[in-house]
Amino acid sequence: MIVEPARSIPVRDSVDVLVAGGGPAGIIAAEAAASDGLNVLLVESRNFLGGNLTVGLPILGFLGRKGNQIIRGLPQKFIDRLAEKNAASGHRACPLHVSLTIIDPEEVKRTALEVLTERGVKVLMYAFCCGVVMSDDKISGVIIESKAGREVIMAKTVIDCTGDADIAFRAGVPCEKGNDDGGMQPPTLMFCMKGVDVEKLRLSIADHPEMYDMDVIPNEFFREDNYFITVGLRNRIKKAEEEGLKLCTERTILITGLKKDEIWVNMSRIGGVDGTEPEDLTRGEMEGLKQIEHLQTYLRRYVPGFERASLHRVAPFLGIRESRRIRGKYVLTKEDILSCRYFEDAVAVASYPLDLHHPQDKGCTLIWCDDCYDIPYRSLLPAKVENLLVAGRAISTTHEALSAIRVMSSCMAMGEAAGRAAKQAVRKNIPPSQIDVSELRRELLSNGAFLRANTPTAL
Repeated sequence: MIVEPARSIPVRDSVDVLVAGGGPAGIIAAEAAASDGLNVLLVESRNFLGGNLTVGLPILGFLGRKGNQIIRGLPQKFIDRLAEKNAASGHRACPLHVSLTIIDPEEVKRTALEVLTERGVKVLMYAFCCGVVMSDDKISGVIIESKAGREVIMAKTVIDCTGDADIAFRAGVPCEKGNDDGGMQPPTLMFCMKGVDVEKLRLSIADHPEMYDMDVIPNEFFREDNYFITVGLRNRIKKAEEEGLKLCTERTILITGLKKDEIWVNMSRIGGVDGTEPEDLTRGEMEGLKQIEHLQTYLRRYVPGFERASLHRVAPFLGIRESRRIRGKYVLTKEDILSCRYFEDAVAVASYPLDLHHPQDKGCTLIWCDDCYDIPYRSLLPAKVENLLVAGRAISTTHEALSAIRVMSSCMAMGEAAGRAAKQAVRKNIPPSQIDVSELRRELLSNGAFLRANTPTAL
């Protein structure tokens, strides 16, 4: 143990709202917070914005189980901006994932900067949030570290959109990880292959269900659209393993890109990774690259359409499904989701199923609710610490509930709610825990967000 000498840290900036993390939640949170002229700063550790929007994944869950659109408002406006550049598909219903929206990962980076620049949001990249400034139980600033050294950004309200609850954890908010044994859903290193005969792939699946088996999605579904996700081909994987190929998964998960010969592959699976530990992340990246080699061989030999495909690109970082979750003023549960529960303080609606990638084996469990469910504002409010909001997959949930709300559409909707809540807190000079949630809900609705109208469950 080495004790670092005390030192004075320069204040780099003082803002109304500081957003930590520039992923799906952070981009929308910063835009919402700055919507009427507040001084907003977004801090991102990487050299681009977008987070998991840039790793080749589609956005799941804009539509509900009944086909209605349940994610609207600023998230939809972001999709509209992408679509104007031919960088986003429409929202496609999907029997397995409820809905999918294909996006161009590179265009996300540019569009995010355009949106925030237009709103007057200051963006600071290449900076890690590594500490907090506390006044009793209130967070009043965030310590950052960069090549410029250690600095402080003071803020009236902070929104933690890091995905790992980095700010909340350092502020002393109680956090949890994983299931009862600490096991967390394994991450994936996405990769893209070009030169795929997508037409051959989808028609082979549609025409030969006895060979190309699918999970839940009827094989005939693939005759209808060039944009799709495959989850299945367990027969192919079994055959490949019987013939000596070592694979890390029992399902073939393929996602069409916007280019006609492009497929993103969501099949690597690295167990035992804690996304808050650098050695685990390093091992995960190294193991992911090794797995990609085997997966390419599998695809070329056993999956139609990949015979002449080649590796085009690997995602810029591991896709982390789970790390820290805060303990908030309400813990959203599996039962809340499966019962389609209403909350009178709901600030977002979701319909994505419990999608739990098993920490201990190659399997995955999916359980759907009948319609959609609410995400309450109290799950964005940390216990014990004021002037702080959390949006994205680190909100207050159980291990099982996290597996449902972690997808990007829900994170974007939570980001809008957190940004508008932070704005209200700053304007009224009160902590986010004391804002009028009814007023927040009215603002969300007036700006195009979707909230369910019903008699809420008693709190």
